[in-house]
This record gives sequence, structure tokens and C-alpha cells, in this order.
Amino acid sequence: MSSKRKIINILNHARVYFGIGVSLAILLSILLLIIINGIQSLSFEFVFSLSAPRGFSLMPMIINTFIIVIFALVIALPLGIGAAIYLNEYAKPNSNVVKVVRACIVTLSGIPSIIYGLFGFLFYVIALGWTWSLRAGIFTVSIMILPILIRSTEDALRAIPVSYRMGSYALGAGKFHTIRKVVVPAAINGILASVILSIGRVVGETAALLLTAGTLLDMPQNLSSSGATLSVFMYLITVEHGDMQRAYATALVLMTFVLGLNLLANFIARKLKKV
Repeated sequence: MSSKRKIINILNHARVYFGIGVSLAILLSILLLIIINGIQSLSFEFVFSLSAPRGFSLMPMIINTFIIVIFALVIALPLGIGAAIYLNEYAKPNSNVVKVVRACIVTLSGIPSIIYGLFGFLFYVIALGWTWSLRAGIFTVSIMILPILIRSTEDALRAIPVSYRMGSYALGAGKFHTIRKVVVPAAINGILASVILSIGRVVGETAALLLTAGTLLDMPQNLSSSGATLSVFMYLITVEHGDMQRAYATALVLMTFVLGLNLLANFIARKLKKV
């Protein structure tokens, strides 16, 4: 290897390591800022109390967030994974229909969340008469995460070697059986990544849920009742009340909530892979 090639390789490695170092430094700075400021206002009553005055306990918002995440995934996962399987395994790669569908998916993934919120407000809240409710927020964010699920799942399926499919066909398995027993289990890690990205999108969403789920800081009675999520609550106490201490504490709980859901998703994926 020439000295010029060695210098280029060293510079490329240095650039990669520099980028990794800067990214980690930014991430650690954000985490430390939230932990240091949030832990000062964090208490058992603030997080778990059910008898605290409205807005002085995070438990209603935690329950609202959990409900919206779970139901949004229940709606969007079958649609997103099914669409990805069709596009990658059944549809003709260069057909006009596939090109149009993929163009629509890319467009949907780039639409600002406030546009989704306006659509949800006009369609679910006004046209269907659902008013501000958890179900209006659930259906709105389920549309938002569909592009993420479809694109990430399709990338995961595309990464599976063709030899896996050919080997299954050679053993006499049909296309559906091959997809169900070979392709999808092999792509489970990529599908899990799409689920984690979707959870992060739902948990961090504020604009769309402000216009659909509402801002009621209370325990939900059912899916027809209004309810604020953790991100909406953090927005309200920061913008309307200027309470930065409770905002940092809420951010710390929100990070812990996302981490817990991600660990749960990893655990379920490992169990499914073993099965």
C-alpha cells in the first residue's frame, strides 16, 4: 500500500472517529443536562401520585402516553409490515404502482407533524365528531408512523440474502411459508428498529396531539376522553407556566419511559426470534 493511500485511510478513520466523538459528546451533554436539572424536582409523589391536584402528578400523562403508543402500534404495525412485505416480496420492482407508492411514502415521511395534526383535527375531531380524544390522537399518530414502519421494514427485508429464499423454495416451501418462516424471522432485528423509531416518534410528538388528543391533565376514563401526553404536558408547563424545573423532571421521566419501551420491544423480539 502506497504512503498516499495510507494517509487517506488515516484521514478517513480520523473523520469517522471525530464524527462519532462529536455525536457522543452532544448526546451525553443533553443527557447530563436533563438528569442534573430534572432529578432536583423529581419525587415519588410527582411521578406516581393519583391524589395530587391536576397537573401536579405525571401519572395521568404517563398512562395517556402508554395508551397512545400501544394502540397506535396495534393499528400501524400490521399495515406497515404488510405493505413492506408486499412491496418487497410480491410487487414487481420496477412497476409504476410500486414507484408511485414509494414516492407517496417518502412524501408522507417528510410532512411536518403539524400538518398531520390539522388533518386529524379536521377529520377525526370535527368531521367524525370525536372531539378532542385519545382515539383521535391514536389514529392521527398511527398515520404518522406508517412511513417509518414501511421504509425501515422494507430495508430490513431487502437486506436478507436471496439464498435464504432459494434454499426454502428448494426444500419445497411456498412463497407465503418462506416469508413467514424464513424471511420475516431473519429480518426481525430490522423490524424491531422500525418499531423503536416509531415509539420515539409517538412519544415525542406534541403538535399533532395538541390538536387531536387535547390538553386535559387528568386520568383517562376511556378512549373517547381527552388527555395530555408527557410531551404535551412538558410543552404546557414550559410555554404557559415557565416552570423549567418540572419540565426537566418530565423530560427525565420521558427518557426513562422511552428506554423502558425500547427494552420491552427488544425482549419481545428476542422471544419471537427464539420461537
